[in-house]
Amino acid sequence: MPHVRPVGRGPRVRKEPEQTIVVRQRRARSFIGLLLGVVLAGCDAAKPKPASPGDLKIVVSGDTAGWITPCGCTSNQSGGLLRRGSFLAGLPETKNDRVLYLDAGGAVHGNSEYDVLKIKVVVDGERLMGIAAHNLGRAEAALGVDTLRRMGRANNPLVSCNVRDADGKLVAEPLRTVDRSGRHIAITGVLWPQFAPAGLRVDEPRQAVLDVAAKARGTYDVLIVLAYMPQDDLEKLAAGLPEADAVIGGPTGQPIPPRSVGPTLVTSATNKGKFLAVLDLPPKGPPSGRIVELDQTFPDDPAQKENLGQFLAELERRDLSPAQTGLALPLPPGAPADYRVAGSESCAKCHSAEFSTWQHTAHSHAWQTLAPRHFEVDPECMQCHTTGYGLPGGFATRATTMHRVSVGCESCHGPSAAHVADPHRRTPFRAGDQCTQCHDHENSPKFDFASYWPRIRHGPATQPAGNS
Repeated sequence: MPHVRPVGRGPRVRKEPEQTIVVRQRRARSFIGLLLGVVLAGCDAAKPKPASPGDLKIVVSGDTAGWITPCGCTSNQSGGLLRRGSFLAGLPETKNDRVLYLDAGGAVHGNSEYDVLKIKVVVDGERLMGIAAHNLGRAEAALGVDTLRRMGRANNPLVSCNVRDADGKLVAEPLRTVDRSGRHIAITGVLWPQFAPAGLRVDEPRQAVLDVAAKARGTYDVLIVLAYMPQDDLEKLAAGLPEADAVIGGPTGQPIPPRSVGPTLVTSATNKGKFLAVLDLPPKGPPSGRIVELDQTFPDDPAQKENLGQFLAELERRDLSPAQTGLALPLPPGAPADYRVAGSESCAKCHSAEFSTWQHTAHSHAWQTLAPRHFEVDPECMQCHTTGYGLPGGFATRATTMHRVSVGCESCHGPSAAHVADPHRRTPFRAGDQCTQCHDHENSPKFDFASYWPRIRHGPATQPAGNS
């Protein structure tokens, strides 16, 4: 009769001696341990080995002073975030994390609402370029404690070890440490005490650096000091800080090519963001460096172009008034109550020939030249492409005063409402004296008064220095 397994029971199991079970358990544990060791060894092999110190390239911008692009009035100008981004993106070292990008400060030139918007586009652009630290320059400090701390909370890498609020608290991170090319790099920043704005205290720079470096001793391999101060003081600071590997600053008028002051390298990137200081720090041997001019050979970086587009869109939306930009033309001392722009059309009645000559000059359609680059929304450009920017009766906003666009009669002759009311009262400006207000070296580097003046000369008084 066949054997029938009872329903609900499993197969019959032979009972093994307890000693055999223990041995098997030990063998299983040994095998698992061996297997785990092999796996872990494989994981360790897959981990990247700590990088040995290699070549490090440090790129420093500074003293941008609001020049996020070249003016654009001529083709051979330098600078701008778009070219800066292109330079950094094109460095071979960028691809293997051997580049350290820093800024010495001075991003804007004022503390108006317009400047606050502009510093946002600067720091946003710097973040796109992978900036590690941005020093507080004169303009940054002038923005005030609240703005600076708000920027810090937005993860902008602001550094300064000597700028304090009224209560003695530092308003930015005193020292940042980053890893590049197998090295720990400490970055701090200082502001020249004579640049201290109202409401802030600025400590003596050298001692401030020594104090913060002492607290971080043993945590870094390289110490970089960003210093916003004039050239003589910058060089004195470098000479007095053998503890620093490099002291990099601005504003110094012109860039300072990198050179050694004792064991410390000193250099400066300055002048409206036209130049970059580029330092090469090998793992062994002396450092070296150069100054790079961001000329027209560098193309526009796409990411920075988008960043600029967002800024221009915000300007178009806000349509800031001259009071919000800090760029309004100043009233002359003792200006009379009727010092007011009357408009070019008011000149045509008595000066028809001169008015006709003006209509055929580039001045009469200066506004239209902004449109191809969409800069007709930027107050920086409006100053020289409108009539009487911010003056009584002059250009104020696109929404209210489009009848004051382009370079009208009163851009050269001065606000002339008093002259229109009484022709015996002379216009306030000598026309020839006004040319370089806009045709300066920055905006019009090829300007030559002797050759330009005949192009717009009109009326009986044709001498440049004569009253118009």
